[in-house]
Amino acid sequence: MRLVWLILLLAASGVAWRLVHLNVTERSFLMRQGDARMVREVPIPAHRGMILDRQGKPLAVSAPVISLWANPQVLGKDIAQAKQVAQSLGLPEVDFLERLARFKNKEFMYLKRSVNPAEAETVLGNKWGGVHGERDFQRYYPAAEVTTHLVGFNNIDDQGQEGMELAYEPWLQGTLGTKLVQKDRTGRTVKDLRLLSSAQPGQDLVLSIDLRIQYVAYRELKAVVQQHNASSGSVVVLDVSTGEVLAMVNQPAYNPNNRSIMSIDSLRNRALTDVLEPGSTMKPLTVVAALMSGQYDPETKVDTNPGFIKVKRKTIRDHRNYGVLDITGIITKSSNVGVTKLALSLPENSVRETFHNFGLGQATASGFPGESAGILPSYAKWNPINLATMAYGYGIAITPVQLAQAYAVFASYGLKRPISLLKQDQVPEAQRVMPERVAKQVIAMLETVVQKGGTGTRAGVASYRVAGKTGTVHKPSKDGGYADDVYAAVFAGMAPASNPRLVAVVIIDNPKGEQYYGGEVAAPVFSRIMAESLRLLNVAPDNLLPLGG
Repeated sequence: MRLVWLILLLAASGVAWRLVHLNVTERSFLMRQGDARMVREVPIPAHRGMILDRQGKPLAVSAPVISLWANPQVLGKDIAQAKQVAQSLGLPEVDFLERLARFKNKEFMYLKRSVNPAEAETVLGNKWGGVHGERDFQRYYPAAEVTTHLVGFNNIDDQGQEGMELAYEPWLQGTLGTKLVQKDRTGRTVKDLRLLSSAQPGQDLVLSIDLRIQYVAYRELKAVVQQHNASSGSVVVLDVSTGEVLAMVNQPAYNPNNRSIMSIDSLRNRALTDVLEPGSTMKPLTVVAALMSGQYDPETKVDTNPGFIKVKRKTIRDHRNYGVLDITGIITKSSNVGVTKLALSLPENSVRETFHNFGLGQATASGFPGESAGILPSYAKWNPINLATMAYGYGIAITPVQLAQAYAVFASYGLKRPISLLKQDQVPEAQRVMPERVAKQVIAMLETVVQKGGTGTRAGVASYRVAGKTGTVHKPSKDGGYADDVYAAVFAGMAPASNPRLVAVVIIDNPKGEQYYGGEVAAPVFSRIMAESLRLLNVAPDNLLPLGG
Protein backbone atom coordinates (compact mmCIF):
# COMPACT_ATOMS: atom_id res chain seq x y z
CA MET A 1 0.00 0.00 0.00
CA ARG A 2 2.85 2.34 0.75
CA LEU A 3 4.19 1.73 -2.76
CA VAL A 4 0.75 2.39 -4.25
CA TRP A 5 0.37 5.61 -2.28
CA LEU A 6 3.85 6.68 -3.30
CA ILE A 7 3.06 6.11 -6.98
CA LEU A 8 -0.24 8.05 -6.65
CA LEU A 9 1.56 10.90 -4.85
CA LEU A 10 4.24 11.08 -7.51
CA ALA A 11 1.56 11.08 -10.26
CA ALA A 12 -0.41 13.84 -8.53
CA SER A 13 2.78 15.84 -8.07
CA GLY A 14 3.60 15.41 -11.74
CA VAL A 15 0.11 16.61 -12.78
CA ALA A 16 0.35 19.56 -10.39
CA TRP A 17 3.77 20.47 -11.72
CA ARG A 18 2.48 20.22 -15.32
CA LEU A 19 -0.44 22.50 -14.49
CA VAL A 20 1.86 25.04 -12.89
CA HIS A 21 4.28 24.80 -15.82
CA LEU A 22 1.52 25.31 -18.41
CA ASN A 23 -0.22 28.15 -16.56
CA VAL A 24 2.91 30.00 -15.48
CA THR A 25 5.97 29.11 -17.47
CA GLU A 26 4.26 28.32 -20.81
CA ARG A 27 1.24 30.62 -20.42
CA SER A 28 2.40 33.36 -22.81
CA PHE A 29 3.53 30.87 -25.43
CA LEU A 30 0.28 28.91 -25.32
CA MET A 31 -1.87 32.03 -25.47
CA ARG A 32 0.07 33.25 -28.52
CA GLN A 33 -0.44 29.88 -30.18
CA GLY A 34 -4.15 29.89 -29.36
CA ASP A 35 -4.58 33.44 -30.60
CA ALA A 36 -2.69 32.60 -33.78
CA ARG A 37 -5.24 29.88 -34.51
CA MET A 38 -8.44 31.54 -33.32
CA VAL A 39 -8.05 35.32 -32.98
CA ARG A 40 -8.12 37.52 -36.06
CA GLU A 41 -7.85 41.23 -36.67
CA VAL A 42 -10.61 42.18 -39.14
CA PRO A 43 -11.31 45.53 -40.81
CA ILE A 44 -14.45 47.57 -40.14
CA PRO A 45 -15.55 49.24 -43.39
CA ALA A 46 -15.90 53.03 -43.31
CA HIS A 47 -18.99 54.72 -44.71
CA ARG A 48 -18.01 56.71 -47.80
CA GLY A 49 -19.05 60.35 -47.89
CA MET A 50 -22.06 61.32 -49.98
CA ILE A 51 -21.91 63.47 -53.10
CA LEU A 52 -24.67 66.09 -53.13
CA ASP A 53 -25.96 68.77 -55.47
CA ARG A 54 -26.02 72.40 -54.34
CA GLN A 55 -29.53 71.93 -52.85
CA GLY A 56 -28.43 68.90 -50.80
CA LYS A 57 -29.99 66.28 -53.07
CA PRO A 58 -27.98 63.03 -53.08
CA LEU A 59 -26.04 62.17 -56.24
CA ALA A 60 -23.97 59.30 -54.78
CA VAL A 61 -24.71 57.33 -51.61
CA SER A 62 -23.29 54.19 -50.01
CA ALA A 63 -25.77 51.41 -49.21
CA PRO A 64 -24.93 48.52 -46.81
CA VAL A 65 -24.39 45.17 -48.52
CA ILE A 66 -22.91 41.76 -47.66
CA SER A 67 -19.97 40.22 -49.51
CA LEU A 68 -20.21 36.42 -49.40
CA TRP A 69 -17.00 34.41 -49.21
CA ALA A 70 -15.96 30.82 -48.59
CA ASN A 71 -13.10 28.74 -47.26
CA PRO A 72 -12.42 26.45 -50.24
CA GLN A 73 -10.68 23.90 -48.01
CA VAL A 74 -13.97 23.40 -46.17
CA LEU A 75 -16.56 23.98 -48.90
CA GLY A 76 -14.61 21.90 -51.42
CA LYS A 77 -14.95 18.77 -49.29
CA ASP A 78 -18.70 18.53 -49.99
CA ILE A 79 -19.41 18.81 -53.73
CA ALA A 80 -23.16 18.38 -53.26
CA GLN A 81 -23.17 21.31 -50.85
CA ALA A 82 -20.99 23.39 -53.21
CA LYS A 83 -23.57 22.82 -55.97
CA GLN A 84 -26.31 24.07 -53.65
CA VAL A 85 -24.30 27.21 -52.93
CA ALA A 86 -23.81 27.86 -56.65
CA GLN A 87 -27.52 27.36 -57.32
CA SER A 88 -28.63 29.66 -54.50
CA LEU A 89 -26.36 32.46 -55.77
CA GLY A 90 -27.27 31.97 -59.42
CA LEU A 91 -23.70 31.07 -60.38
CA PRO A 92 -22.90 28.71 -63.29
CA GLU A 93 -22.34 25.36 -61.57
CA VAL A 94 -19.48 24.08 -63.74
CA ASP A 95 -17.56 27.38 -63.60
CA PHE A 96 -18.06 27.60 -59.84
CA LEU A 97 -16.72 24.08 -59.20
CA GLU A 98 -13.71 24.77 -61.42
CA ARG A 99 -12.93 27.96 -59.50
CA LEU A 100 -13.36 26.13 -56.21
CA ALA A 101 -10.83 23.54 -57.39
CA ARG A 102 -8.32 26.25 -58.35
CA PHE A 103 -8.56 27.72 -54.83
CA LYS A 104 -8.43 24.37 -53.04
CA ASN A 105 -5.20 25.25 -51.24
CA LYS A 106 -6.45 28.68 -50.17
CA GLU A 107 -8.52 29.69 -47.18
CA PHE A 108 -10.41 32.56 -48.83
CA MET A 109 -12.46 32.94 -52.01
CA TYR A 110 -15.19 35.46 -52.80
CA LEU A 111 -18.49 33.86 -53.75
CA LYS A 112 -20.37 37.04 -54.63
CA ARG A 113 -19.66 40.68 -53.85
CA SER A 114 -22.13 43.36 -52.80
CA VAL A 115 -25.15 41.13 -52.18
CA ASN A 116 -28.43 42.56 -50.93
CA PRO A 117 -28.49 41.97 -47.13
CA ALA A 118 -31.81 40.08 -47.24
CA GLU A 119 -30.54 37.76 -49.98
CA ALA A 120 -27.24 37.26 -48.15
CA GLU A 121 -28.98 36.36 -44.89
CA THR A 122 -31.02 33.74 -46.76
CA VAL A 123 -27.81 32.13 -48.02
CA LEU A 124 -26.04 32.33 -44.66
CA GLY A 125 -29.12 30.94 -42.92
CA ASN A 126 -28.45 27.55 -44.55
CA LYS A 127 -25.37 27.19 -42.30
CA TRP A 128 -23.31 25.70 -45.12
CA GLY A 129 -19.82 24.81 -43.95
CA GLY A 130 -17.14 27.25 -45.05
CA VAL A 131 -19.62 29.91 -46.28
CA HIS A 132 -19.41 33.31 -44.57
CA GLY A 133 -20.37 36.96 -45.09
CA GLU A 134 -18.77 40.29 -44.30
CA ARG A 135 -20.37 43.72 -44.04
CA ASP A 136 -19.55 46.12 -46.84
CA PHE A 137 -20.87 49.14 -48.73
CA GLN A 138 -21.90 49.60 -52.35
CA ARG A 139 -22.17 52.92 -54.15
CA TYR A 140 -25.56 53.86 -55.56
CA TYR A 141 -26.29 56.80 -57.87
CA PRO A 142 -29.89 58.10 -57.53
CA ALA A 143 -29.69 60.34 -60.62
CA ALA A 144 -28.07 57.56 -62.67
CA GLU A 145 -26.93 58.72 -66.12
CA VAL A 146 -28.20 62.29 -65.62
CA THR A 147 -25.11 63.17 -63.57
CA THR A 148 -22.82 60.26 -64.38
CA HIS A 149 -20.11 62.09 -66.36
CA LEU A 150 -19.55 64.60 -63.58
CA VAL A 151 -20.03 62.36 -60.52
CA GLY A 152 -18.23 59.32 -61.99
CA PHE A 153 -18.32 55.89 -60.36
CA ASN A 154 -16.47 53.49 -58.02
CA ASN A 155 -15.08 50.01 -58.55
CA ILE A 156 -16.13 46.88 -56.65
CA ASP A 157 -13.80 47.87 -53.78
CA ASP A 158 -15.59 51.23 -53.45
CA GLN A 159 -12.64 53.21 -54.82
CA GLY A 160 -13.21 56.14 -57.20
CA GLN A 161 -12.53 55.37 -60.85
CA GLU A 162 -14.01 58.31 -62.75
CA GLY A 163 -15.19 61.87 -62.26
CA MET A 164 -15.47 63.52 -58.87
CA GLU A 165 -15.41 60.11 -57.19
CA LEU A 166 -11.82 59.80 -58.43
CA ALA A 167 -10.80 63.45 -58.04
CA TYR A 168 -11.86 63.59 -54.37
CA GLU A 169 -11.08 60.00 -53.37
CA PRO A 170 -9.10 60.94 -50.19
CA TRP A 171 -11.88 63.31 -49.10
CA LEU A 172 -14.70 60.80 -49.61
CA GLN A 173 -13.21 57.45 -48.66
CA GLY A 174 -12.91 57.69 -44.85
CA THR A 175 -10.65 55.50 -42.68
CA LEU A 176 -11.17 51.80 -42.01
CA GLY A 177 -11.57 50.63 -38.40
CA THR A 178 -10.28 47.34 -36.95
CA LYS A 179 -11.43 44.87 -34.30
CA LEU A 180 -10.28 41.58 -32.80
CA VAL A 181 -12.60 38.61 -33.21
CA GLN A 182 -12.46 34.95 -32.25
CA LYS A 183 -13.11 32.46 -35.04
CA ASP A 184 -13.67 28.72 -35.10
CA ARG A 185 -11.68 26.31 -37.24
CA THR A 186 -14.01 26.85 -40.24
CA GLY A 187 -13.46 30.62 -40.21
CA ARG A 188 -16.85 31.57 -38.72
CA THR A 189 -16.78 34.47 -36.24
CA VAL A 190 -17.65 33.19 -32.78
CA LYS A 191 -17.11 36.28 -30.66
CA ASP A 192 -16.12 39.93 -30.93
CA LEU A 193 -13.24 40.44 -28.51
CA ARG A 194 -12.46 44.14 -28.59
CA LEU A 195 -12.44 47.24 -30.76
CA LEU A 196 -8.98 48.34 -31.85
CA SER A 197 -9.96 51.47 -33.76
CA SER A 198 -13.26 52.97 -34.88
CA ALA A 199 -14.07 53.48 -38.56
CA GLN A 200 -14.04 57.14 -39.53
CA PRO A 201 -16.66 57.98 -42.20
CA GLY A 202 -15.66 59.99 -45.27
CA GLN A 203 -16.70 63.61 -45.71
CA ASP A 204 -19.59 64.70 -47.92
CA LEU A 205 -18.86 66.55 -51.15
CA VAL A 206 -21.24 69.30 -52.31
CA LEU A 207 -21.12 69.95 -56.05
CA SER A 208 -22.03 73.18 -57.79
CA ILE A 209 -24.68 71.65 -60.05
CA ASP A 210 -28.40 72.21 -59.54
CA LEU A 211 -30.05 68.84 -60.15
CA ARG A 212 -33.19 70.52 -61.48
CA ILE A 213 -31.26 72.33 -64.22
CA GLN A 214 -29.15 69.22 -64.78
CA TYR A 215 -32.30 67.20 -65.52
CA VAL A 216 -33.54 69.83 -67.96
CA ALA A 217 -30.21 69.94 -69.82
CA TYR A 218 -30.03 66.13 -69.92
CA ARG A 219 -33.55 65.80 -71.29
CA GLU A 220 -33.12 68.41 -74.02
CA LEU A 221 -29.66 67.23 -75.09
CA LYS A 222 -30.69 63.59 -75.33
CA ALA A 223 -33.76 64.51 -77.37
CA VAL A 224 -31.85 66.60 -79.93
CA VAL A 225 -29.03 64.04 -80.30
CA GLN A 226 -31.63 61.37 -81.07
CA GLN A 227 -33.66 63.67 -83.31
CA HIS A 228 -30.69 64.56 -85.52
CA ASN A 229 -28.92 61.21 -85.14
CA ALA A 230 -25.84 63.08 -83.94
CA SER A 231 -22.60 61.40 -82.90
CA SER A 232 -22.46 63.18 -79.54
CA GLY A 233 -23.36 66.36 -77.72
CA SER A 234 -22.54 68.51 -74.69
CA VAL A 235 -24.27 71.21 -72.66
CA VAL A 236 -22.72 73.46 -69.99
CA VAL A 237 -24.63 76.00 -67.88
CA LEU A 238 -22.65 78.49 -65.75
CA ASP A 239 -23.60 80.89 -62.99
CA VAL A 240 -22.12 84.19 -64.18
CA SER A 241 -21.56 85.71 -60.74
CA THR A 242 -19.60 82.79 -59.25
CA GLY A 243 -18.25 80.68 -62.14
CA GLU A 244 -20.09 77.64 -60.75
CA VAL A 245 -21.22 74.93 -63.16
CA LEU A 246 -24.98 74.58 -62.66
CA ALA A 247 -25.34 71.83 -65.27
CA MET A 248 -22.96 69.69 -67.31
CA VAL A 249 -24.30 66.87 -69.47
CA ASN A 250 -23.03 64.79 -72.37
CA GLN A 251 -24.35 62.26 -74.83
CA PRO A 252 -23.84 59.35 -75.18
CA ALA A 253 -24.15 58.56 -71.46
CA TYR A 254 -24.32 55.42 -69.33
CA ASN A 255 -26.01 54.18 -66.17
CA PRO A 256 -23.40 53.79 -63.38
CA ASN A 257 -25.79 51.50 -61.49
CA ASN A 258 -25.73 48.98 -64.36
CA ARG A 259 -22.38 48.86 -66.11
CA SER A 260 -22.96 45.56 -67.90
CA ILE A 261 -23.98 47.44 -71.06
CA MET A 262 -21.57 50.37 -70.67
CA SER A 263 -19.50 51.30 -73.74
CA ILE A 264 -16.05 52.89 -73.61
CA ASP A 265 -17.22 55.68 -75.92
CA SER A 266 -19.80 56.80 -73.35
CA LEU A 267 -17.33 57.24 -70.46
CA ARG A 268 -15.78 60.59 -71.38
CA ASN A 269 -16.97 63.84 -69.86
CA ARG A 270 -16.76 65.50 -73.28
CA ALA A 271 -17.51 68.94 -71.86
CA LEU A 272 -14.11 68.90 -70.13
CA THR A 273 -12.00 66.40 -72.05
CA ASP A 274 -12.95 66.75 -75.75
CA VAL A 275 -11.88 69.68 -77.88
CA LEU A 276 -13.21 71.13 -81.10
CA GLU A 277 -12.62 74.11 -83.32
CA PRO A 278 -15.22 76.61 -82.08
CA GLY A 279 -15.83 78.35 -85.42
CA SER A 280 -17.92 81.52 -85.48
CA THR A 281 -18.40 81.61 -81.71
CA MET A 282 -14.89 83.15 -81.61
CA LYS A 283 -15.84 86.16 -83.73
CA PRO A 284 -16.98 88.22 -80.70
CA LEU A 285 -13.52 87.71 -79.16
CA THR A 286 -11.89 88.96 -82.34
CA VAL A 287 -14.18 91.99 -82.19
CA VAL A 288 -12.99 92.59 -78.61
CA ALA A 289 -9.40 92.71 -79.87
CA ALA A 290 -10.47 95.23 -82.51
CA LEU A 291 -12.40 97.45 -80.08
CA MET A 292 -9.60 97.43 -77.51
CA SER A 293 -7.06 98.43 -80.15
CA GLY A 294 -8.69 101.85 -80.38
CA GLN A 295 -8.95 101.57 -84.16
CA TYR A 296 -12.62 100.59 -84.16
CA ASP A 297 -15.94 101.28 -82.48
CA PRO A 298 -19.32 99.51 -82.95
CA GLU A 299 -20.30 101.87 -85.80
CA THR A 300 -17.06 101.55 -87.79
CA LYS A 301 -17.80 100.45 -91.37
CA VAL A 302 -16.07 97.47 -92.96
CA ASP A 303 -16.46 96.73 -96.67
CA THR A 304 -17.02 92.99 -97.19
CA ASN A 305 -17.60 93.27 -100.93
CA PRO A 306 -17.67 91.12 -103.05
CA GLY A 307 -18.46 88.54 -100.34
CA PHE A 308 -15.04 86.90 -100.30
CA ILE A 309 -11.41 87.77 -99.65
CA LYS A 310 -8.23 86.10 -100.83
CA VAL A 311 -5.51 85.61 -98.21
CA LYS A 312 -2.40 84.17 -99.80
CA ARG A 313 -3.72 81.11 -101.65
CA LYS A 314 -6.85 80.70 -99.50
CA THR A 315 -10.21 82.22 -100.40
CA ILE A 316 -12.39 83.09 -97.40
CA ARG A 317 -16.11 83.45 -98.16
CA ASP A 318 -19.33 84.63 -96.59
CA HIS A 319 -22.63 82.87 -97.21
CA ARG A 320 -23.47 85.80 -99.49
CA ASN A 321 -22.23 89.29 -100.23
CA TYR A 322 -23.21 91.45 -97.23
CA GLY A 323 -21.65 94.61 -98.67
CA VAL A 324 -20.64 97.30 -96.18
CA LEU A 325 -21.19 96.29 -92.55
CA ASP A 326 -20.52 98.02 -89.28
CA ILE A 327 -18.85 96.01 -86.50
CA THR A 328 -22.25 95.08 -85.06
CA GLY A 329 -23.35 93.87 -88.50
CA ILE A 330 -20.28 91.62 -88.75
CA ILE A 331 -21.49 89.81 -85.62
CA THR A 332 -25.16 89.83 -86.66
CA LYS A 333 -24.44 88.31 -90.07
CA SER A 334 -21.46 86.25 -88.84
CA SER A 335 -19.24 87.61 -91.62
CA ASN A 336 -16.00 85.67 -92.13
CA VAL A 337 -14.74 88.38 -94.46
CA GLY A 338 -15.45 91.09 -91.89
CA VAL A 339 -13.55 89.48 -88.99
CA THR A 340 -10.71 88.51 -91.33
CA LYS A 341 -10.23 92.15 -92.29
CA LEU A 342 -10.35 93.15 -88.62
CA ALA A 343 -7.73 90.55 -87.63
CA LEU A 344 -5.36 91.43 -90.49
CA SER A 345 -5.50 95.11 -89.55
CA LEU A 346 -4.39 94.45 -85.95
CA PRO A 347 -0.90 93.72 -84.56
CA GLU A 348 0.11 90.07 -85.10
CA ASN A 349 -0.39 88.81 -81.53
CA SER A 350 -3.45 90.90 -80.76
CA VAL A 351 -6.12 88.25 -81.46
CA ARG A 352 -4.12 85.44 -79.89
CA GLU A 353 -3.47 87.44 -76.70
CA THR A 354 -7.16 88.28 -76.43
CA PHE A 355 -8.11 84.62 -76.77
CA HIS A 356 -5.54 83.70 -74.12
CA ASN A 357 -6.85 86.37 -71.72
CA PHE A 358 -10.32 84.82 -72.08
CA GLY A 359 -8.93 81.48 -70.84
CA LEU A 360 -8.38 79.62 -74.11
CA GLY A 361 -5.39 77.32 -74.28
CA GLN A 362 -5.43 76.90 -70.48
CA ALA A 363 -7.09 74.39 -68.17
CA THR A 364 -9.93 75.94 -66.19
CA ALA A 365 -8.50 74.57 -62.91
CA SER A 366 -11.77 72.77 -62.22
CA GLY A 367 -9.83 69.83 -60.76
CA PHE A 368 -11.60 67.30 -62.97
CA PRO A 369 -9.41 64.31 -63.94
CA GLY A 370 -8.28 64.41 -67.56
CA GLU A 371 -9.41 67.97 -68.26
CA SER A 372 -7.97 69.26 -71.55
CA ALA A 373 -6.25 72.63 -71.86
CA GLY A 374 -7.12 72.83 -75.55
CA ILE A 375 -4.83 74.20 -78.27
CA LEU A 376 -4.03 77.87 -78.81
CA PRO A 377 -1.05 78.06 -81.16
CA SER A 378 1.58 80.77 -81.08
CA TYR A 379 3.99 81.50 -83.90
CA ALA A 380 7.29 83.38 -83.94
CA LYS A 381 6.13 84.86 -87.24
CA TRP A 382 2.46 84.81 -88.04
CA ASN A 383 1.27 83.76 -91.46
CA PRO A 384 -1.70 85.88 -92.59
CA ILE A 385 -3.70 82.68 -93.15
CA ASN A 386 -3.17 81.68 -89.51
CA LEU A 387 -4.35 85.09 -88.36
CA ALA A 388 -7.39 84.99 -90.60
CA THR A 389 -8.57 81.49 -89.69
CA MET A 390 -8.04 82.06 -85.98
CA ALA A 391 -10.22 85.17 -86.21
CA TYR A 392 -13.27 83.04 -87.09
CA GLY A 393 -12.46 80.06 -84.87
CA TYR A 394 -10.35 77.64 -86.91
CA GLY A 395 -6.82 76.49 -86.19
CA ILE A 396 -7.52 76.43 -82.44
CA ALA A 397 -9.22 73.81 -80.25
CA ILE A 398 -11.16 74.37 -77.03
CA THR A 399 -13.46 72.46 -74.69
CA PRO A 400 -17.15 73.33 -74.22
CA VAL A 401 -16.34 74.53 -70.69
CA GLN A 402 -13.65 76.89 -71.99
CA LEU A 403 -16.17 78.32 -74.46
CA ALA A 404 -18.66 78.83 -71.61
CA GLN A 405 -16.00 80.52 -69.50
CA ALA A 406 -15.13 82.86 -72.37
CA TYR A 407 -18.77 83.95 -72.76
CA ALA A 408 -19.05 84.33 -68.99
CA VAL A 409 -16.39 87.04 -69.33
CA PHE A 410 -18.81 89.04 -71.50
CA ALA A 411 -21.70 88.29 -69.13
CA SER A 412 -19.76 89.53 -66.09
CA TYR A 413 -18.79 92.71 -67.94
CA GLY A 414 -15.16 91.86 -68.49
CA LEU A 415 -14.33 89.77 -65.40
CA LYS A 416 -12.96 86.23 -65.70
CA ARG A 417 -13.67 83.88 -62.80
CA PRO A 418 -12.31 80.36 -62.32
CA ILE A 419 -14.66 77.51 -63.17
CA SER A 420 -15.89 75.60 -60.11
CA LEU A 421 -17.48 72.16 -59.92
CA LEU A 422 -17.97 72.60 -56.15
CA LYS A 423 -20.51 74.84 -54.48
CA GLN A 424 -18.93 78.17 -53.53
CA ASP A 425 -19.66 79.80 -50.18
CA GLN A 426 -18.36 83.15 -51.37
CA VAL A 427 -17.77 84.89 -54.67
CA PRO A 428 -14.26 84.04 -55.91
CA GLU A 429 -11.77 86.68 -56.95
CA ALA A 430 -11.99 87.74 -60.57
CA GLN A 431 -9.49 88.97 -63.12
CA ARG A 432 -10.42 91.86 -65.37
CA VAL A 433 -9.95 90.93 -69.01
CA MET A 434 -11.49 93.93 -70.75
CA PRO A 435 -13.17 97.23 -69.85
CA GLU A 436 -16.82 97.03 -68.81
CA ARG A 437 -17.70 99.40 -71.66
CA VAL A 438 -16.32 97.01 -74.29
CA ALA A 439 -18.10 94.02 -72.74
CA LYS A 440 -21.45 95.82 -72.83
CA GLN A 441 -20.86 96.86 -76.44
CA VAL A 442 -20.26 93.24 -77.47
CA ILE A 443 -23.30 92.00 -75.51
CA ALA A 444 -25.42 94.51 -77.45
CA MET A 445 -23.96 93.10 -80.68
CA LEU A 446 -24.70 89.53 -79.56
CA GLU A 447 -28.32 90.51 -78.88
CA THR A 448 -28.78 91.29 -82.57
CA VAL A 449 -27.83 87.68 -83.42
CA VAL A 450 -31.00 86.46 -81.68
CA GLN A 451 -33.21 89.19 -83.14
CA LYS A 452 -34.85 89.27 -86.56
CA GLY A 453 -32.20 89.21 -89.28
CA GLY A 454 -29.63 87.42 -87.09
CA THR A 455 -28.42 83.84 -87.40
CA GLY A 456 -29.71 82.69 -83.99
CA THR A 457 -33.35 83.75 -83.80
CA ARG A 458 -34.38 80.28 -82.55
CA ALA A 459 -32.37 80.88 -79.37
CA GLY A 460 -34.86 83.50 -78.18
CA VAL A 461 -36.58 83.09 -74.80
CA ALA A 462 -40.02 84.55 -74.21
CA SER A 463 -39.97 87.59 -71.89
CA TYR A 464 -36.16 87.67 -71.70
CA ARG A 465 -33.47 89.43 -73.68
CA VAL A 466 -30.92 86.93 -74.95
CA ALA A 467 -27.42 87.51 -76.33
CA GLY A 468 -25.41 84.81 -78.06
CA LYS A 469 -23.62 83.53 -81.12
CA THR A 470 -24.15 80.63 -83.47
CA GLY A 471 -21.42 78.45 -84.94
CA THR A 472 -21.48 75.86 -87.71
CA VAL A 473 -18.09 74.22 -87.75
CA HIS A 474 -16.67 72.03 -90.51
CA LYS A 475 -15.06 68.96 -88.90
CA PRO A 476 -11.58 67.81 -89.97
CA SER A 477 -11.46 64.99 -92.49
CA LYS A 478 -9.44 61.81 -91.99
CA ASP A 479 -7.89 62.45 -95.40
CA GLY A 480 -6.71 65.94 -94.46
CA GLY A 481 -8.47 69.29 -94.72
CA TYR A 482 -12.12 69.63 -93.78
CA ALA A 483 -15.06 67.40 -94.64
CA ASP A 484 -17.80 69.00 -96.76
CA ASP A 485 -20.65 67.18 -95.02
CA VAL A 486 -19.58 66.73 -91.39
CA TYR A 487 -20.32 69.59 -88.97
CA ALA A 488 -20.60 70.56 -85.34
CA ALA A 489 -23.54 72.82 -84.50
CA VAL A 490 -22.75 75.29 -81.71
CA PHE A 491 -24.55 77.99 -79.77
CA ALA A 492 -23.11 80.02 -76.89
CA GLY A 493 -25.13 82.67 -75.15
CA MET A 494 -26.40 84.39 -72.00
CA ALA A 495 -29.60 85.69 -70.42
CA PRO A 496 -31.08 87.98 -69.36
CA ALA A 497 -28.95 90.24 -71.53
CA SER A 498 -29.73 93.37 -69.48
CA ASN A 499 -28.00 91.81 -66.45
CA PRO A 500 -26.73 88.32 -67.36
CA ARG A 501 -27.30 85.60 -64.75
CA LEU A 502 -26.62 82.45 -66.78
CA VAL A 503 -24.35 81.42 -69.63
CA ALA A 504 -25.03 78.25 -71.59
CA VAL A 505 -23.16 76.44 -74.36
CA VAL A 506 -24.72 73.77 -76.58
CA ILE A 507 -22.60 71.64 -78.92
CA ILE A 508 -24.09 68.96 -81.18
CA ASP A 509 -21.42 66.94 -82.96
CA ASN A 510 -22.11 65.65 -86.46
CA PRO A 511 -25.89 66.12 -86.75
CA LYS A 512 -27.16 64.20 -89.78
CA GLY A 513 -29.91 65.24 -92.14
CA GLU A 514 -30.92 68.51 -93.76
CA GLN A 515 -30.49 70.61 -90.62
CA TYR A 516 -26.96 71.05 -89.33
CA TYR A 517 -26.49 74.80 -88.75
CA GLY A 518 -25.88 76.04 -85.22
CA GLY A 519 -28.91 78.30 -85.50
CA GLU A 520 -31.12 75.36 -86.52
CA VAL A 521 -29.85 72.57 -84.26
CA ALA A 522 -28.12 74.04 -81.20
CA ALA A 523 -29.99 77.34 -80.75
CA PRO A 524 -33.43 75.79 -80.03
CA VAL A 525 -31.85 73.55 -77.36
CA PHE A 526 -30.29 76.64 -75.76
CA SER A 527 -33.69 78.35 -75.78
CA ARG A 528 -35.49 75.51 -74.01
CA ILE A 529 -32.75 74.96 -71.40
CA MET A 530 -32.35 78.66 -70.69
CA ALA A 531 -36.11 79.29 -70.41
CA GLU A 532 -36.56 76.49 -67.88
CA SER A 533 -33.40 77.42 -65.93
CA LEU A 534 -34.40 81.07 -65.57
CA ARG A 535 -37.83 79.98 -64.34
CA LEU A 536 -36.35 77.55 -61.78
CA LEU A 537 -34.03 80.25 -60.44
CA ASN A 538 -36.83 82.84 -60.31
CA VAL A 539 -34.92 85.30 -62.49
CA ALA A 540 -37.11 88.31 -63.28
CA PRO A 541 -37.97 88.89 -66.98
CA ASP A 542 -36.34 91.86 -68.65
CA ASN A 543 -38.30 91.89 -71.90
CA LEU A 544 -42.06 91.66 -71.73
CA LEU A 545 -42.38 92.46 -75.44
CA PRO A 546 -43.06 89.66 -77.95
CA LEU A 547 -40.00 87.83 -79.31
CA GLY A 548 -38.16 89.97 -81.84
CA GLY A 549 -39.76 93.11 -80.45
